[in-house]
Amino acid sequence: MPRASIPGTPTTPGTLAVPGAPATPDRPALGGSRWNTFPAAGTTLTAREFFTATEPLLQGIIDDNALTSADIAVLDGQIRATLALGTRETSLPLHLGPDSASAARELGAQAETIGRELASWSTETLERLLTDPVPLPAGPLVVRSHCYGHLLTPPAADLLLGRRGGPVSMQLYNEWLHQLVLLRDALLPFTNWQDAPLLITPTGLRHTEPARDAFLTELLVRQIRHTSIVAFARNVVTGTSGPAGYGFEASGGTALPAVLDQPPLTAPRHLLTWRPDPSVGEVATYVAELQDYYAAPRTLVEDLPPALTTSGPLAARPVTAPVVDGTRTARIEVTHEGTTAHVDLGQALRGHRFAHRESPVAGDASGTADAWSALRAPGLVWTQGGDATVDATAQEDLVVLALLGRLYPENLTLRPADHSAERSAARPAARTTTDDTGPGRLTLLVDPAEAH
Repeated sequence: MPRASIPGTPTTPGTLAVPGAPATPDRPALGGSRWNTFPAAGTTLTAREFFTATEPLLQGIIDDNALTSADIAVLDGQIRATLALGTRETSLPLHLGPDSASAARELGAQAETIGRELASWSTETLERLLTDPVPLPAGPLVVRSHCYGHLLTPPAADLLLGRRGGPVSMQLYNEWLHQLVLLRDALLPFTNWQDAPLLITPTGLRHTEPARDAFLTELLVRQIRHTSIVAFARNVVTGTSGPAGYGFEASGGTALPAVLDQPPLTAPRHLLTWRPDPSVGEVATYVAELQDYYAAPRTLVEDLPPALTTSGPLAARPVTAPVVDGTRTARIEVTHEGTTAHVDLGQALRGHRFAHRESPVAGDASGTADAWSALRAPGLVWTQGGDATVDATAQEDLVVLALLGRLYPENLTLRPADHSAERSAARPAARTTTDDTGPGRLTLLVDPAEAH
């Protein structure tokens, strides 16, 4: 039977042996070459839980280097430089500007936000460990960590490699720094990154390195595809790869684009939100019903039935299909007075990613088509006769998203209505002649975001 909804309720993350807790036969004591007690089969942790599990590495640095509170500023400067964008020491050389692709801008903003938070956690932890150390019952930490090219600030290099530092301190710091970089990058796809469940193995997050390399290479050298963001997110949650898609579900929840619970006008185009759901027990990828929307049948907006002046607000809900060969499709079901229209969720999300966003324009609604008529149309609605507008004002966000899946996604604009301007009555757009065989401009008119 189809599931009636996609979001769920909170789930419980995997268990974690707290640094310094008593050792058990299957979890040897911390110390020596062991900086964590993660089980061989792996466990699922949130960002904060994983950060806490790296504390023994920081403790080893403090102990080996005889750090004092006067040294914290140096290491604070180092981690901030590593996790920031645009610094000499940055671990993510992503250069952003006004012409950067929207996906790069969203991921760059994520990197800055998450980096600042992880840096704050680091400084707070160092201050605490100076007076409340993590026990290392198996002896001082000596961890071998291969160099990954993370540049040090001059003060940090002097501290870790100078008179008080040396190979042991440097190896410990390199491992901790690299794990923090891997953590920051693993969290980039998620709006609610502090809640995302990350698969952790005895090597921490190093198992994500091949998927991370592919993800960052595409981000840095081309316009990254949405399917690549989803593939990386799936890897850091499940440790597996799968079919290309727009989202996925794993044990304990789903990862789907953020617009499913945010206003389409302001929601991120490319980021995912982790939605806990204890009823989910298997890994599956969400895929669009049509991989090639160019081949979908089309209906001219000028041929839609006349607007229904009494149509009013429409009701919508997401509905999922059963898993078939590791994939799942989903639809938005829109109902009105006992009649139902269905729109593929994958196409709706594609339309949301592709749509231009513009400011309100007074009097822009001349030649306006009806939302319900558009939703009931066969195939994708488009125009070749100049500009046309579909009126979705007073409709809920999920209805707007459904319309984005019904309108042909090229030359499509999502625009807030200017309620201060008097709009003409809804009527089908007038057909005009044109020699252009490409799509005309289609505008989806919605309420301003603050109205939701």
